[in-house]
Amino acid sequence: MKALRSFVFALLGFAIGVQVQAQPIIVHDPVMIRENNTYYIFCTGWGISVFSSTDMKNWKNEKPVFAIAPQWAVDAIPGFKGHIWAPDIAYFNDEYYLYYSVSAFGKNTSCIGLATNKTLNPSDPDFHWVDHGKVIQSIPGKTNWNAIDPNLALDSDGTPYLVFGSFWDGIKLVKLSSDAKSVAEDINRIPTIASRKSDPNAANPPSVDNNPVDAGGNAIEAPFIFRKGKFYYLFASIDYCCKGVNSSYKMIVGRAKKVTGPYIDQSGKSMATGGGSLLLQGDANWYGVGHNAVVSFDGTDYLVFHGYDAQDEGKPKLNIRKLDWNKDQWPVVK
Repeated sequence: MKALRSFVFALLGFAIGVQVQAQPIIVHDPVMIRENNTYYIFCTGWGISVFSSTDMKNWKNEKPVFAIAPQWAVDAIPGFKGHIWAPDIAYFNDEYYLYYSVSAFGKNTSCIGLATNKTLNPSDPDFHWVDHGKVIQSIPGKTNWNAIDPNLALDSDGTPYLVFGSFWDGIKLVKLSSDAKSVAEDINRIPTIASRKSDPNAANPPSVDNNPVDAGGNAIEAPFIFRKGKFYYLFASIDYCCKGVNSSYKMIVGRAKKVTGPYIDQSGKSMATGGGSLLLQGDANWYGVGHNAVVSFDGTDYLVFHGYDAQDEGKPKLNIRKLDWNKDQWPVVK
């Protein structure tokens, strides 16, 4: 769960300034986008960490999105100091939309916020992040879901949806307003589209190990929807991040013909009732891998995620791998 981040907080406290590093860089929850000939990574960090590159191999540490913590988030989340989780970047309505997560440790006292910019190039005169504040909020005892890990998804007509969630009831999908800056439906009735529970009416399984009791053991989070051909693919991460050498993170996937689902795995099981085909898991080089995004550049699809480096004390490192598709149009990572 994203609240279990004390291990990575120190790793992600990058100094403000310019620093060139060779891949793999230390990141957590990365997303990537390209503007002109420059690639940008946004990830968990103080004020939202940002990196840029012209080759997806050598990365320059840019200034964070927020120099100081957004005041609305400080007011909404007790104890929030400015460490922002799991951003999502997209180009929408002729602007760059950056959704981001603010949360209290071990609680679903959480909000998803939104900032926009006309450009991602810091040297462009039009470069300026405009914060639009809270989009959606989860409240302990009122919402059995967690408003973190956002991802913007569009249906075939261009209607925006926000997919999000971590533990509790699992992955949620909510329709947004036409400008994608607010929720356009009753948040008390938004559906669960992915869960590790086979029975959606069953109580959450208990937490395990040293995980906060409030979160329960429904270990699924980090949703990302990617459209390919006639299908929408829902990627998610299961099991446990943020534990360094003990991380067990892995990625699953299902697909649907509508953005609203149902998302079905390769065996025919719904992700809403515990389904999800395994895409990638840890190995001798990576203790765990997860919180992925999918991007397409010049006809090539890429899986972007972090892995806990088995050769470097389990530190979270950036991974970018080519995403292929088999004859049945399921994603494959070689």
